[in-house]
Amino acid sequence: MSFSLSRRTLLRGAGASLALPWLEAMLPSFVRAQNATPPKRFLAFYVPCGIRMNRFTPAATGATWALPSILAGLGARGQDPSVQSDVNVITGLSNRPARPDGPGDHASGTGAFITARHPFKTESTNIRNGISLDQVFANAWRGQTRFASLETGTDGGGASGNCDSGYSCAYARNISWASETQPLAKETNPQVLFDRLFGGLDPNQSQQMVEKRKRLKQSVLDAVKADADGLKPKLGKTDQRKLDEYLTGVRELERRVQSEQVQAVCTPSGRPAQVGDLRDRARVMLDLIVWAFRCDLTRSATFMLQNAGSGYVYDFLGLTDGHHSYSHHGGAAANLDAIERINTWEVEQFAYLVRQLKAAPDANGTSVLDNSLVFFSSEIEDGDSHSHDNMPILVAGKAGGRVQGGRHLRFTGAPPVANLFLSMTDALGAPQTSFGDSTGLLPGFITAA
Repeated sequence: MSFSLSRRTLLRGAGASLALPWLEAMLPSFVRAQNATPPKRFLAFYVPCGIRMNRFTPAATGATWALPSILAGLGARGQDPSVQSDVNVITGLSNRPARPDGPGDHASGTGAFITARHPFKTESTNIRNGISLDQVFANAWRGQTRFASLETGTDGGGASGNCDSGYSCAYARNISWASETQPLAKETNPQVLFDRLFGGLDPNQSQQMVEKRKRLKQSVLDAVKADADGLKPKLGKTDQRKLDEYLTGVRELERRVQSEQVQAVCTPSGRPAQVGDLRDRARVMLDLIVWAFRCDLTRSATFMLQNAGSGYVYDFLGLTDGHHSYSHHGGAAANLDAIERINTWEVEQFAYLVRQLKAAPDANGTSVLDNSLVFFSSEIEDGDSHSHDNMPILVAGKAGGRVQGGRHLRFTGAPPVANLFLSMTDALGAPQTSFGDSTGLLPGFITAA
Protein backbone atom coordinates (compact mmCIF):
# COMPACT_ATOMS: atom_id res chain seq x y z
CA MET A 1 0.00 0.00 0.00
CA SER A 2 1.49 3.37 -1.05
CA PHE A 3 -1.32 5.57 0.27
CA SER A 4 -0.59 7.14 3.66
CA LEU A 5 -2.43 9.31 6.17
CA SER A 6 -1.31 11.66 8.90
CA ARG A 7 -2.44 10.68 12.40
CA ARG A 8 -3.97 14.15 12.58
CA THR A 9 -6.16 13.65 9.49
CA LEU A 10 -9.76 14.78 9.93
CA LEU A 11 -12.86 14.08 7.89
CA ARG A 12 -14.38 17.44 7.02
CA GLY A 13 -17.80 18.56 5.91
CA ALA A 14 -20.37 21.31 6.25
CA GLY A 15 -19.27 23.03 9.42
CA ALA A 16 -17.93 19.85 11.03
CA SER A 17 -14.81 17.80 11.36
CA LEU A 18 -14.35 14.28 12.69
CA ALA A 19 -11.20 12.63 14.02
CA LEU A 20 -10.21 9.25 12.60
CA PRO A 21 -9.34 6.12 14.56
CA TRP A 22 -5.86 4.62 14.32
CA LEU A 23 -5.44 3.06 10.88
CA GLU A 24 -2.60 1.09 9.31
CA ALA A 25 -2.40 3.75 6.61
CA MET A 26 -1.15 6.17 9.29
CA LEU A 27 2.06 4.16 9.68
CA PRO A 28 5.10 5.05 7.58
CA SER A 29 5.22 2.66 4.64
CA PHE A 30 8.47 1.02 5.75
CA VAL A 31 6.99 -0.11 9.06
CA ARG A 32 3.47 -1.05 8.03
CA ALA A 33 4.37 -4.69 7.81
CA GLN A 34 5.96 -4.56 11.27
CA ASN A 35 4.39 -4.22 14.67
CA ALA A 36 3.88 -0.58 15.62
CA THR A 37 4.51 0.44 19.19
CA PRO A 38 1.15 1.59 20.59
CA PRO A 39 0.97 4.64 22.86
CA LYS A 40 0.59 4.36 26.63
CA ARG A 41 -2.41 5.89 28.39
CA PHE A 42 -3.55 6.78 31.92
CA LEU A 43 -6.98 7.28 33.46
CA ALA A 44 -7.97 8.13 37.04
CA PHE A 45 -11.49 7.06 38.11
CA TYR A 46 -12.80 8.72 41.30
CA VAL A 47 -15.75 7.68 43.46
CA PRO A 48 -16.82 9.61 46.60
CA CYS A 49 -17.49 8.80 50.25
CA GLY A 50 -15.27 5.75 50.69
CA ILE A 51 -15.90 2.02 50.39
CA ARG A 52 -17.22 -0.75 52.62
CA MET A 53 -13.80 -2.36 52.89
CA ASN A 54 -14.74 -5.75 54.35
CA ARG A 55 -16.87 -6.38 51.24
CA PHE A 56 -14.23 -4.94 48.92
CA THR A 57 -11.06 -6.67 50.14
CA PRO A 58 -10.33 -10.21 48.85
CA ALA A 59 -9.55 -12.76 51.54
CA ALA A 60 -6.56 -14.19 49.66
CA THR A 61 -3.56 -12.45 48.14
CA GLY A 62 -1.62 -13.18 44.97
CA ALA A 63 -3.40 -14.50 41.89
CA THR A 64 -5.87 -16.91 43.52
CA TRP A 65 -8.28 -14.46 45.14
CA ALA A 66 -12.06 -14.79 44.88
CA LEU A 67 -14.25 -11.81 44.08
CA PRO A 68 -15.84 -10.27 47.19
CA SER A 69 -19.37 -8.93 46.80
CA ILE A 70 -18.49 -5.34 45.88
CA LEU A 71 -16.10 -6.54 43.16
CA ALA A 72 -18.57 -9.04 41.70
CA GLY A 73 -18.99 -6.82 38.63
CA LEU A 74 -15.45 -7.72 37.53
CA GLY A 75 -16.57 -11.30 36.95
CA ALA A 76 -18.42 -12.81 34.00
CA ARG A 77 -22.10 -11.88 33.73
CA GLY A 78 -24.28 -12.99 30.86
CA GLN A 79 -22.61 -11.65 27.73
CA ASP A 80 -20.03 -9.70 29.74
CA PRO A 81 -16.69 -11.51 30.04
CA SER A 82 -14.70 -11.52 33.27
CA VAL A 83 -12.05 -8.83 33.60
CA GLN A 84 -10.72 -10.07 36.94
CA SER A 85 -7.46 -11.08 35.27
CA ASP A 86 -7.01 -7.51 34.01
CA VAL A 87 -7.41 -5.85 37.41
CA ASN A 88 -5.15 -5.66 40.45
CA VAL A 89 -6.66 -5.04 43.88
CA ILE A 90 -4.23 -3.11 46.07
CA THR A 91 -4.81 -2.71 49.81
CA GLY A 92 -2.81 -1.31 52.71
CA LEU A 93 -1.63 1.91 51.03
CA SER A 94 -2.09 5.28 52.76
CA ASN A 95 -2.65 8.80 51.46
CA ARG A 96 -1.65 10.68 54.60
CA PRO A 97 -1.21 14.06 52.89
CA ALA A 98 -5.01 13.88 52.42
CA ARG A 99 -5.59 14.23 56.16
CA PRO A 100 -7.26 17.62 56.73
CA ASP A 101 -6.40 20.34 59.20
CA GLY A 102 -9.38 19.77 61.49
CA PRO A 103 -12.57 18.63 59.75
CA GLY A 104 -12.85 18.46 55.98
CA ASP A 105 -11.76 14.94 55.00
CA HIS A 106 -13.88 14.81 51.85
CA ALA A 107 -12.50 17.96 50.22
CA SER A 108 -8.96 17.42 51.47
CA GLY A 109 -9.01 13.78 50.39
CA THR A 110 -10.34 14.67 46.95
CA GLY A 111 -7.75 17.38 46.52
CA ALA A 112 -5.00 14.90 47.36
CA PHE A 113 -6.59 12.06 45.37
CA ILE A 114 -3.90 11.92 42.67
CA THR A 115 -1.60 14.68 43.90
CA ALA A 116 -0.54 12.96 47.16
CA ARG A 117 0.03 16.47 48.49
CA HIS A 118 -1.52 18.24 51.47
CA PRO A 119 -4.13 20.77 50.29
CA PHE A 120 -3.85 24.14 52.03
CA LYS A 121 -7.03 24.76 54.02
CA THR A 122 -8.79 27.80 52.66
CA GLU A 123 -12.15 28.72 51.21
CA SER A 124 -10.67 31.77 49.51
CA THR A 125 -8.59 32.12 46.36
CA ASN A 126 -5.23 31.26 47.97
CA ILE A 127 -5.62 27.54 47.21
CA ARG A 128 -2.49 25.41 47.14
CA ASN A 129 -2.15 21.73 46.31
CA GLY A 130 0.23 19.90 43.94
CA ILE A 131 0.39 18.76 40.35
CA SER A 132 -1.79 15.70 39.76
CA LEU A 133 -0.63 12.43 38.26
CA ASP A 134 -2.66 12.82 35.08
CA GLN A 135 -0.91 16.12 34.42
CA VAL A 136 2.50 14.54 34.88
CA PHE A 137 1.56 12.24 32.00
CA ALA A 138 -0.04 15.09 30.04
CA ASN A 139 3.21 17.06 30.26
CA ALA A 140 5.30 14.04 29.27
CA TRP A 141 3.13 13.32 26.22
CA ARG A 142 2.23 16.90 25.32
CA GLY A 143 2.10 17.62 21.59
CA GLN A 144 1.52 14.00 20.62
CA THR A 145 -2.29 14.25 20.66
CA ARG A 146 -4.88 16.94 19.98
CA PHE A 147 -5.75 17.20 23.69
CA ALA A 148 -3.04 16.92 26.32
CA SER A 149 -5.65 15.66 28.79
CA LEU A 150 -9.39 15.32 29.36
CA GLU A 151 -11.07 16.13 32.65
CA THR A 152 -14.57 14.64 32.88
CA GLY A 153 -17.27 13.79 35.40
CA THR A 154 -20.97 13.57 36.09
CA ASP A 155 -21.48 16.33 38.67
CA GLY A 156 -20.72 20.01 38.09
CA GLY A 157 -20.33 23.07 40.24
CA GLY A 158 -17.94 25.97 40.52
CA ALA A 159 -14.53 26.01 42.17
CA SER A 160 -15.13 28.92 44.54
CA GLY A 161 -16.66 29.04 48.00
CA ASN A 162 -16.66 26.72 51.00
CA CYS A 163 -17.55 23.12 50.15
CA ASP A 164 -16.36 21.25 53.24
CA SER A 165 -15.57 22.70 56.67
CA GLY A 166 -13.50 25.59 55.36
CA TYR A 167 -12.04 23.84 52.32
CA SER A 168 -12.54 25.46 48.94
CA CYS A 169 -14.82 23.87 46.37
CA ALA A 170 -11.73 23.79 44.14
CA TYR A 171 -10.58 20.79 46.19
CA ALA A 172 -13.99 19.10 46.38
CA ARG A 173 -14.89 19.30 42.70
CA ASN A 174 -11.58 18.72 40.91
CA ILE A 175 -9.00 15.94 40.94
CA SER A 176 -6.85 17.30 38.11
CA TRP A 177 -4.30 20.00 38.98
CA ALA A 178 -1.96 21.55 36.40
CA SER A 179 0.06 23.17 39.19
CA GLU A 180 -0.13 23.94 42.91
CA THR A 181 -2.63 26.73 42.25
CA GLN A 182 -4.42 25.66 39.07
CA PRO A 183 -7.21 23.08 39.27
CA LEU A 184 -8.54 21.93 35.90
CA ALA A 185 -12.33 22.06 35.72
CA LYS A 186 -14.05 18.93 34.41
CA GLU A 187 -16.59 18.68 31.61
CA THR A 188 -19.89 17.14 32.75
CA ASN A 189 -22.06 17.81 29.69
CA PRO A 190 -21.88 14.85 27.25
CA GLN A 191 -23.05 17.00 24.35
CA VAL A 192 -20.31 19.54 24.87
CA LEU A 193 -17.67 16.83 25.26
CA PHE A 194 -18.88 15.02 22.13
CA ASP A 195 -18.69 18.22 20.07
CA ARG A 196 -15.26 18.95 21.47
CA LEU A 197 -13.93 15.50 20.57
CA PHE A 198 -15.80 14.51 17.43
CA GLY A 199 -17.85 17.42 16.18
CA GLY A 200 -15.09 19.96 16.09
CA LEU A 201 -15.63 23.02 13.95
CA ASP A 202 -13.99 23.02 10.55
CA PRO A 203 -12.03 26.28 10.35
CA ASN A 204 -12.62 26.32 6.59
CA GLN A 205 -16.39 26.48 7.08
CA SER A 206 -18.44 29.46 8.16
CA GLN A 207 -20.17 29.74 11.50
CA GLN A 208 -23.43 30.08 9.59
CA MET A 209 -22.98 26.58 8.15
CA VAL A 210 -22.24 25.22 11.60
CA GLU A 211 -25.38 26.76 13.05
CA LYS A 212 -27.48 25.55 10.11
CA ARG A 213 -26.33 21.96 10.63
CA LYS A 214 -27.12 22.12 14.35
CA ARG A 215 -30.49 23.80 13.72
CA LEU A 216 -31.47 21.01 11.33
CA LYS A 217 -30.13 18.44 13.84
CA GLN A 218 -27.91 16.93 11.20
CA SER A 219 -25.42 14.31 12.31
CA VAL A 220 -21.72 15.06 12.27
CA LEU A 221 -21.42 11.91 10.16
CA ASP A 222 -23.84 13.26 7.57
CA ALA A 223 -21.72 16.38 7.32
CA VAL A 224 -18.50 14.46 6.66
CA LYS A 225 -20.03 11.64 4.58
CA ALA A 226 -18.60 12.81 1.27
CA ASP A 227 -15.08 13.00 2.70
CA ALA A 228 -15.46 9.55 4.29
CA ASP A 229 -16.76 8.05 1.04
CA GLY A 230 -13.80 9.50 -0.81
CA LEU A 231 -11.29 8.14 1.69
CA LYS A 232 -12.59 4.58 1.98
CA PRO A 233 -11.56 3.26 -1.49
CA LYS A 234 -7.98 4.37 -0.81
CA LEU A 235 -7.71 2.18 2.29
CA GLY A 236 -6.82 -1.47 2.62
CA LYS A 237 -9.49 -3.99 3.61
CA THR A 238 -8.49 -3.97 7.29
CA ASP A 239 -8.61 -0.18 7.46
CA GLN A 240 -11.95 -0.13 5.62
CA ARG A 241 -13.42 -2.46 8.23
CA LYS A 242 -11.98 -0.33 11.07
CA LEU A 243 -13.41 2.83 9.53
CA ASP A 244 -16.87 1.25 9.16
CA GLU A 245 -16.81 0.04 12.79
CA TYR A 246 -15.67 3.45 13.96
CA LEU A 247 -18.34 5.41 12.08
CA THR A 248 -21.01 3.01 13.34
CA GLY A 249 -19.76 3.48 16.91
CA VAL A 250 -19.70 7.26 16.62
CA ARG A 251 -23.23 7.25 15.18
CA GLU A 252 -24.53 5.26 18.14
CA LEU A 253 -22.66 7.45 20.61
CA GLU A 254 -24.00 10.59 18.97
CA ARG A 255 -27.54 9.23 19.14
CA ARG A 256 -27.18 8.53 22.85
CA VAL A 257 -25.64 11.93 23.53
CA GLN A 258 -28.43 13.71 21.67
CA SER A 259 -31.04 11.83 23.70
CA GLU A 260 -29.57 13.19 26.94
CA GLN A 261 -31.59 16.07 28.35
CA VAL A 262 -28.65 17.95 29.83
CA GLN A 263 -28.90 21.20 31.74
CA ALA A 264 -26.19 23.33 33.29
CA VAL A 265 -25.39 22.68 36.93
CA CYS A 266 -23.65 25.37 38.96
CA THR A 267 -24.41 25.46 42.66
CA PRO A 268 -21.92 27.05 45.08
CA SER A 269 -22.90 24.76 47.94
CA GLY A 270 -25.23 21.92 48.81
CA ARG A 271 -26.34 19.02 46.63
CA PRO A 272 -26.75 19.88 42.95
CA ALA A 273 -30.15 19.22 41.45
CA GLN A 274 -30.43 15.81 39.80
CA VAL A 275 -29.96 16.14 36.06
CA GLY A 276 -31.05 13.32 33.79
CA ASP A 277 -30.20 9.79 34.89
CA LEU A 278 -26.80 9.17 36.46
CA ARG A 279 -26.63 5.70 34.91
CA ASP A 280 -26.91 7.00 31.37
CA ARG A 281 -24.75 10.03 32.06
CA ALA A 282 -21.91 7.91 33.46
CA ARG A 283 -22.00 5.40 30.59
CA VAL A 284 -22.00 8.08 27.90
CA MET A 285 -19.08 9.93 29.50
CA LEU A 286 -17.09 6.70 29.86
CA ASP A 287 -17.77 5.78 26.24
CA LEU A 288 -16.52 9.20 25.17
CA ILE A 289 -13.28 8.62 27.07
CA VAL A 290 -12.85 5.21 25.43
CA TRP A 291 -13.31 6.72 21.96
CA ALA A 292 -10.90 9.55 22.81
CA PHE A 293 -8.27 6.95 23.71
CA ARG A 294 -9.13 4.77 20.74
CA CYS A 295 -8.76 7.68 18.31
CA ASP A 296 -5.61 8.90 20.09
CA LEU A 297 -7.19 12.27 20.78
CA THR A 298 -5.67 12.17 24.27
CA ARG A 299 -3.65 9.77 26.39
CA SER A 300 -4.40 11.13 29.85
CA ALA A 301 -7.86 11.51 31.39
CA THR A 302 -9.74 11.78 34.67
CA PHE A 303 -13.32 10.87 35.54
CA MET A 304 -15.22 11.85 38.69
CA LEU A 305 -18.33 9.80 39.43
CA GLN A 306 -19.86 12.62 41.54
CA ASN A 307 -18.09 15.19 43.71
CA ALA A 308 -16.57 14.94 47.17
CA GLY A 309 -19.04 14.00 49.90
CA SER A 310 -21.77 13.48 47.30
CA GLY A 311 -25.35 13.49 48.55
CA TYR A 312 -26.74 11.85 45.42
CA VAL A 313 -29.85 9.75 46.07
CA TYR A 314 -29.52 6.36 44.33
CA ASP A 315 -33.22 5.80 43.91
CA PHE A 316 -32.59 3.31 41.08
CA LEU A 317 -30.91 1.11 43.72
CA GLY A 318 -33.98 1.33 45.95
CA LEU A 319 -32.38 3.89 48.28
CA THR A 320 -34.11 6.97 49.66
CA ASP A 321 -31.32 8.86 51.44
CA GLY A 322 -28.19 10.52 50.12
CA HIS A 323 -24.87 8.76 49.60
CA HIS A 324 -23.03 10.90 52.17
CA SER A 325 -25.64 10.23 54.84
CA TYR A 326 -25.37 6.47 54.37
CA SER A 327 -21.57 6.67 54.43
CA HIS A 328 -21.75 7.86 58.05
CA HIS A 329 -23.10 4.42 58.80
CA GLY A 330 -22.30 4.19 62.51
CA GLY A 331 -22.15 0.44 62.09
CA ALA A 332 -25.89 0.23 61.38
CA ALA A 333 -26.71 -2.74 59.17
CA ALA A 334 -29.15 -0.82 56.95
CA ASN A 335 -26.60 1.91 56.25
CA LEU A 336 -23.84 -0.59 55.55
CA ASP A 337 -26.12 -2.45 53.15
CA ALA A 338 -26.87 0.81 51.33
CA ILE A 339 -23.18 1.66 51.03
CA GLU A 340 -22.44 -1.83 49.73
CA ARG A 341 -25.12 -1.44 47.05
CA ILE A 342 -23.71 1.93 45.98
CA ASN A 343 -20.12 0.64 45.96
CA THR A 344 -21.14 -2.42 43.95
CA TRP A 345 -22.77 -0.19 41.34
CA GLU A 346 -19.69 2.08 41.24
CA VAL A 347 -17.39 -0.89 40.60
CA GLU A 348 -19.78 -2.09 37.88
CA GLN A 349 -19.20 1.23 36.08
CA PHE A 350 -15.45 0.74 36.42
CA ALA A 351 -15.82 -2.82 35.08
CA TYR A 352 -17.84 -1.49 32.14
CA LEU A 353 -15.03 0.92 31.31
CA VAL A 354 -12.41 -1.83 31.58
CA ARG A 355 -14.39 -4.07 29.22
CA GLN A 356 -14.75 -1.27 26.66
CA LEU A 357 -11.02 -0.52 26.77
CA LYS A 358 -10.26 -4.23 26.44
CA ALA A 359 -12.52 -4.49 23.39
CA ALA A 360 -10.89 -1.46 21.72
CA PRO A 361 -8.16 -2.58 19.27
CA ASP A 362 -4.75 -0.94 19.39
CA ALA A 363 -1.87 -0.63 16.97
CA ASN A 364 -0.16 -4.02 17.16
CA GLY A 365 -3.01 -6.44 17.77
CA THR A 366 -3.24 -5.60 21.46
CA SER A 367 -6.06 -3.66 23.13
CA VAL A 368 -6.16 -0.13 24.45
CA LEU A 369 -6.43 -1.64 27.95
CA ASP A 370 -3.24 -3.65 27.40
CA ASN A 371 -1.35 -0.39 26.92
CA SER A 372 -3.01 1.60 29.69
CA LEU A 373 -3.27 1.91 33.46
CA VAL A 374 -6.63 2.81 35.01
CA PHE A 375 -6.58 3.86 38.68
CA PHE A 376 -9.81 3.54 40.71
CA SER A 377 -10.21 4.79 44.29
CA SER A 378 -11.99 7.20 46.64
CA GLU A 379 -10.99 10.20 48.75
CA ILE A 380 -11.22 8.20 51.99
CA GLU A 381 -11.14 4.57 53.05
CA ASP A 382 -14.38 4.45 55.03
CA GLY A 383 -17.11 7.08 55.18
CA ASP A 384 -17.61 6.73 58.92
CA SER A 385 -14.01 6.76 60.13
CA HIS A 386 -12.76 9.10 57.37
CA SER A 387 -9.50 7.13 57.41
CA HIS A 388 -6.81 7.67 54.80
CA ASP A 389 -4.66 4.69 55.83
CA ASN A 390 -6.03 1.69 53.89
CA MET A 391 -7.22 3.15 50.63
CA PRO A 392 -9.53 1.10 48.37
CA ILE A 393 -7.59 0.77 45.12
CA LEU A 394 -8.12 -1.04 41.82
CA VAL A 395 -5.67 -0.78 38.93
CA ALA A 396 -6.62 -2.13 35.50
CA GLY A 397 -4.38 -2.55 32.49
CA LYS A 398 -0.91 -3.88 31.73
CA ALA A 399 1.06 -0.77 30.72
CA GLY A 400 2.28 -2.43 27.54
CA GLY A 401 3.22 -5.65 29.30
CA ARG A 402 5.04 -4.19 32.29
CA VAL A 403 2.27 -4.90 34.82
CA GLN A 404 0.66 -8.27 35.46
CA GLY A 405 -3.06 -8.19 36.19
CA GLY A 406 -5.31 -10.40 38.28
CA ARG A 407 -3.55 -10.04 41.63
CA HIS A 408 -4.40 -8.88 45.13
CA LEU A 409 -1.39 -6.99 46.46
CA ARG A 410 -1.62 -6.40 50.21
CA PHE A 411 0.92 -4.14 51.92
CA THR A 412 1.75 -3.68 55.60
CA GLY A 413 3.12 -0.59 57.28
CA ALA A 414 0.87 1.75 55.28
CA PRO A 415 3.31 2.74 52.50
CA PRO A 416 2.22 5.87 50.62
CA VAL A 417 -0.06 5.58 47.60
CA ALA A 418 2.43 7.98 46.01
CA ASN A 419 4.78 4.97 45.66
CA LEU A 420 2.15 3.38 43.41
CA PHE A 421 1.89 6.63 41.44
CA LEU A 422 5.67 6.76 41.06
CA SER A 423 5.62 3.16 39.81
CA MET A 424 2.91 4.07 37.30
CA THR A 425 5.07 6.82 35.82
CA ASP A 426 7.85 4.27 35.38
CA ALA A 427 5.56 1.61 33.89
CA LEU A 428 4.04 4.03 31.39
CA GLY A 429 7.37 5.39 30.22
CA ALA A 430 7.31 8.78 31.94
CA PRO A 431 9.51 8.08 34.99
CA GLN A 432 9.86 10.62 37.77
CA THR A 433 12.43 10.77 40.56
CA SER A 434 9.69 11.49 43.13
CA PHE A 435 6.00 12.28 43.37
CA GLY A 436 3.99 13.64 46.31
CA ASP A 437 5.20 11.98 49.50
CA SER A 438 6.72 8.98 47.69
CA THR A 439 9.57 7.06 49.25
CA GLY A 440 10.35 4.80 46.26
CA LEU A 441 8.72 2.41 43.82
CA LEU A 442 5.99 0.09 45.09
CA PRO A 443 7.50 -3.42 45.40
CA GLY A 444 5.95 -6.02 43.10
CA PHE A 445 3.70 -3.71 41.10
CA ILE A 446 5.89 -3.65 38.00
CA THR A 447 6.51 -7.22 36.88
CA ALA A 448 8.53 -6.80 33.66
CA ALA A 449 11.37 -4.55 32.53
